Parts: sequence; structure tokens; C-alpha cells
Amino acid sequence: MAAIFTHRLDVRFRDCDPLGHANHAVYLTYLEQARLAHWRALWGFGDAAAASRPGVILARAEVDYVQPVRFGDIVEVRIFLAAVGRTSFTYEYEIVDDGGGTVARARSVQVMYDYAAARPVPIPEDIRALFAAL
Repeated sequence: MAAIFTHRLDVRFRDCDPLGHANHAVYLTYLEQARLAHWRALWGFGDAAAASRPGVILARAEVDYVQPVRFGDIVEVRIFLAAVGRTSFTYEYEIVDDGGGTVARARSVQVMYDYAAARPVPIPEDIRALFAAL
């Protein structure tokens, strides 16, 4: 399966713990940054024109850590579309270092969400079509 989106980022000093490697919780931020960049590229997420769309909430996240990264490293987050349901979609991720070595593998489930009604809503048909084209 090929990645549907990739996003590169620097491991920042603030990401690192006293042991000198990126703290485990920071990997969730790396995934979030990649997701938001993907949605912005795919359907304009966050733009004023996209304000009429439902929001997206994170329902589940899991990370398997393979090897540490340190301040100054560059990582690439690769996103794979694993499943699309009625109201939710699942991503799988691979985070790799500059040499292509796997740093972490992850999986997340996102739900389209109507904040005003406080409930999940179906994935809009145009977004579903964008996913299908991937």
C-alpha cells in the first residue's frame, strides 16, 4: 500500500526529554501535524471556505515505538488510508528517519463531528470521493 500523504518535520529541542530523545507523547503531535497538513491539502481544512463542513475529532490513537529520534533529526510521517466508514476513517502511519529507518508505526481513527449538535455525522460525499480517489 502506498502512502497517500507525507509530511516532514524537524525534531525540536522542546520535543526531547531529559534522556535526549523525543518524548513518547510528542509522536502524537507529529501525527496531528501530518493529518492537519493532509486535510488542508485535500479539502482546505481550516480555511474560511471549509468552515461550513463538519469538524473532525480523534477517537483513537495507538503508537508502536521502534527507535528513538533526537533533537535536530528530521522525520517523515507517511499516512496510509486504512478504512473509510460511515462517520469515521482510519489512518495508518509510518514515521521514518532521514535514512529511511522506521522510527514508529501508528494508527488513528477520526470521526466527522458536528460540534453544535455534539454528535458524529456522516462523512460528506465530496470528502468521501476525495478519499476514494486516493
